[in-house]
Amino acid sequence: MCRTPRKDLLAGATVAVAALPLSLGFGVASGLGAQAGLVSAIVAGAVAAVLGGSKLQVTGPTGVLAVVLLPVAHVHGAPGVLTCGLLAGIILVAMALLGVSRYARLLPVPVVTGFITGSAAVIICQQIPLVLGSHSAGESGIVASAARALTGVTVVQAAAPAAVAVAVLVVCLAGSRLRPSVPFPLLAVIAAAVVTHLADLPLATIGSLPGGLPSPSLGFVTPGIVPHLLPSAFTVAALCALESLMTAAAADAMSGQGRHDGNRVLFGQGAANLITSAFGGVAATGTVCRTGINIRSGAASRLSALANSAAITFVVLAAAPLVTAIPLAALAGVLIATAVRMTDLAALRALARSSYGQIVVAALTATITVMFNLVTAVAAGMMLTALLALHAVAKTAKVQHVLTKAGIPRQSPPPRDTPHSANAASITVYRIDGPLLFATAERLLKPVTQSTAAVVIVQMSRVTATDATGILALGDAIDTHHRHHAHVLLSGVRDHHRHHLDALGILDRLHPEERTPFTTPAHAIRYAQQHFPNPPTPPRTTSAPS
Repeated sequence: MCRTPRKDLLAGATVAVAALPLSLGFGVASGLGAQAGLVSAIVAGAVAAVLGGSKLQVTGPTGVLAVVLLPVAHVHGAPGVLTCGLLAGIILVAMALLGVSRYARLLPVPVVTGFITGSAAVIICQQIPLVLGSHSAGESGIVASAARALTGVTVVQAAAPAAVAVAVLVVCLAGSRLRPSVPFPLLAVIAAAVVTHLADLPLATIGSLPGGLPSPSLGFVTPGIVPHLLPSAFTVAALCALESLMTAAAADAMSGQGRHDGNRVLFGQGAANLITSAFGGVAATGTVCRTGINIRSGAASRLSALANSAAITFVVLAAAPLVTAIPLAALAGVLIATAVRMTDLAALRALARSSYGQIVVAALTATITVMFNLVTAVAAGMMLTALLALHAVAKTAKVQHVLTKAGIPRQSPPPRDTPHSANAASITVYRIDGPLLFATAERLLKPVTQSTAAVVIVQMSRVTATDATGILALGDAIDTHHRHHAHVLLSGVRDHHRHHLDALGILDRLHPEERTPFTTPAHAIRYAQQHFPNPPTPPRTTSAPS
């Protein structure tokens, strides 16, 4: 139930005004035209608001999807783009039914923080050409476009749009601090439009808008091209799933409200793309830009996203002439203010205090989000996080030489120059604590392999995890001792570890008299004393007799 309808309605209207040029632009960039962008913002936004699993998320067309869809438009035309969106919707619904979203909950906090920070940087870079009054085209990346705008405009050309953008930016930032309940972004945009008209400033405006919504139809579907569109459809679905789930997580972080329902987010996005395609709209997903504006404008329920769709519908049907006068520089100021407020400096400082590695993950994710795309950024952030986690786990693993000489506590290690034959009749116990993995096997098993005792007992009750590399390294240590006529006994092997040992043939490497399942080192020591009372001297002397 909505308890703050006024705030939600104003937030939705603010999102609509700010996202309107984005919807138009992304519709054109996808190859379907401006009207397809508007249809997507209206239909997908409303469907996802009702059926989605994040009550503050706003859905619409995005640049990353336009990049995937434009080549489809070049090859298959508008029917191909619409069919691709339809297939992506079906895939997203299937992902929701399969519960794929639970894997997104594994996303580390530094990756989410880096995504938010990088997305804010992307928004700022996208607005720089508008702030400077540059209308150059042809650059493939946002950074390249921003750099070209910075170096390709004159002071005279940039003065008016920059002044309007900065004024709107200051009003939005200052107003949000002084009176958060007042819709300063909307007021600032209206004021900028009035000033631009009265002063006759040479600023680019939104311009003419297409009117009306098309009737729903599936006549565009051509079964023959479906196999050719599947790779692009899966790409669009993956991008929609990742960006919508990341945006939902970002919305949780920015709003401080309850967690989203990931499977419902995917279902809502799937249904939105299915229905939007039928209306002739371009594929859409939850976007951090629109969601950020929504939250920062005071939204508290799904009503704000519905209000966004209703406001855009009103613009298309009734108020298009009024919107045409809004300067793009004013909208750029709103978006930059939103990006600044999205950046959580407190979270970044907390990560930096927590661990150097955590802030590196956030920085890497943010940088790749700006330079490449979200999928690459998340993959890189997850990979670095996994490496850091593996390093942290590996540091906890250790091996202890706890007993020697038939169970007598070992007081101190023997001198380095002690002949190996001095321990020929001894029994020694090594205890492995922690994971026996590829990252720890060599370090943990090195002292076990180098032991000169006649009977080596490896206590494995505290081994937390194993992999094939660790188990095979243990097998190599067993083989080394057997070559020197020593015995190896394994103590405290857990059932699931014993299964892995058996599957990789390690138990077969043990001599028949060594395969008794010893529960404790004491059990293994008694067994060794009874069955190996006079073990042969292993020929391991490394120093020549004097």
